[in-house]
Amino acid sequence: MTTHVVAGTGTTATALIGNLRRRSSPAAQSSSHLPLNSHQNRSNRRRTFSPIYASVSASPAPVIKPDDLVDTILSKVTQTDRGVLLTRDEHKSVAEVVQELQRFCVDEPVKCPLIFGEWDVVYCSNPTSPGGGYRSAFGRLFFKTNEMIQVVEAPDIVRNRVSFSLFGFLDGEVSLKGKLNVLDEKWIQVVFEPPELKVGGLDFQYGGESEVKLEITYIDEKIRLGKGSRGSLFVFQRRKP
Repeated sequence: MTTHVVAGTGTTATALIGNLRRRSSPAAQSSSHLPLNSHQNRSNRRRTFSPIYASVSASPAPVIKPDDLVDTILSKVTQTDRGVLLTRDEHKSVAEVVQELQRFCVDEPVKCPLIFGEWDVVYCSNPTSPGGGYRSAFGRLFFKTNEMIQVVEAPDIVRNRVSFSLFGFLDGEVSLKGKLNVLDEKWIQVVFEPPELKVGGLDFQYGGESEVKLEITYIDEKIRLGKGSRGSLFVFQRRKP
């Protein structure tokens, strides 16, 4: 066994150690670099992806037509006693379709000649708005509504008429005549004379004048939509000649 003794000053020992390190560095560098390069190459190969292309075709949104919305509204309110028989959720459903149809309203509907004619009141979100006490929960116990009609005559006459059966056998009618005043491009005001009541052979006026304000939110050849000053929604359907 050979023992090497490094003797001398610190400088000589340092030089010998430095020579040993320099002689071993090429092999060490070579052995350390090869595995690294091999690993990088494999990593690069694993990270190479082929692009995948996909095309998605979106179907066009269905076109909403006013006629379809009109038919939907009428189907929801027909045979509901003008909205009395509807639940809260059903009233909400009607209001949503009404709001959608209002987007198709003509400009300045109060000037539209379609406003004139005979209209059936087929829906109201508040049952007591048209007909007053006759349409309240108590009034409906005695008065069965047969017809509820509004006639708008040129240039500014409005006639409301509610026909009913008292106790199911005595026919009667309440009518009002009013003057129409245009407030702006959508709102009208109607000032009514005292109502006239006909029951059997009786015919008399009672009460005093009254007035209503109504916003016309849509009108065409078939229906007219309105909103009262207190937020009640009305649907009028044009009567067939």
